[in-house]
Amino acid sequence: MNKVELKPGERLDDLQRCGFQIIQSDASFCFGMDAVLLAAFAGAKEGDHVLDLGTGTGVIPLLMRARTPGTTYEALEINPVSADMAERSVRYNQMEEDIHVIRGDLKEVHTLLKAGSYDVVTSNPPYMIGGHGLVGADEGKAGARHEIWCTLDDVTRQAAKMLKPGGRFCMVHRPFRLAEIIRSLSAHGLEPKRMRLVYPFADREPNMVLIESVRGGRPRMTVEKPLIVYEAQGVYTQEILDLYRE
Repeated sequence: MNKVELKPGERLDDLQRCGFQIIQSDASFCFGMDAVLLAAFAGAKEGDHVLDLGTGTGVIPLLMRARTPGTTYEALEINPVSADMAERSVRYNQMEEDIHVIRGDLKEVHTLLKAGSYDVVTSNPPYMIGGHGLVGADEGKAGARHEIWCTLDDVTRQAAKMLKPGGRFCMVHRPFRLAEIIRSLSAHGLEPKRMRLVYPFADREPNMVLIESVRGGRPRMTVEKPLIVYEAQGVYTQEILDLYRE
């Protein structure tokens, strides 16, 4: 590993994959289980070229690259603080040849990178509409949670532009927006093909949805079995433990 200079308040967190570590700070938005589940759900084949829209500190490209060597990534981020941490994490893990952090606006990604050239596009976008919920004072954290810098429709539109025909777009979001998600995907030529709902406990409502769509795909969607996170308070299910141990 390369040496890394941590800024005040920053720390190195172990991703438990290939010895990879990631720079994070409690003052900024830290990744959660949704990013880990998306990286596993999306997957990638050797030789795939992947674009992560709104990469934050770069956790999804790092996790996906750890799972599948021989894949390459562009990781787009508008927040300069998060982008800086992502760049330094990539250097620390010696992944400069495989992961390239791009600073820029998601809405303009087609002007920054070559459209129609990606096998897979991923995104863990802001879940909350505009001012819905408590936005808070910190712009970086607010922008990660709320549609301040981009909307759901911006994300699906740009994913469609960047994918090759037949390429896959994988996203994690909230179930309460599922109808809107499917409408937006379809409007931009992304056919929903695979979906999995994530439940905190078996007797609770789902709080996440993982959804895969294909550019120009034919209508037919598979709904996978539910993913349950906890079997009891503070006790992960075996499937979650296996996912983390892969």
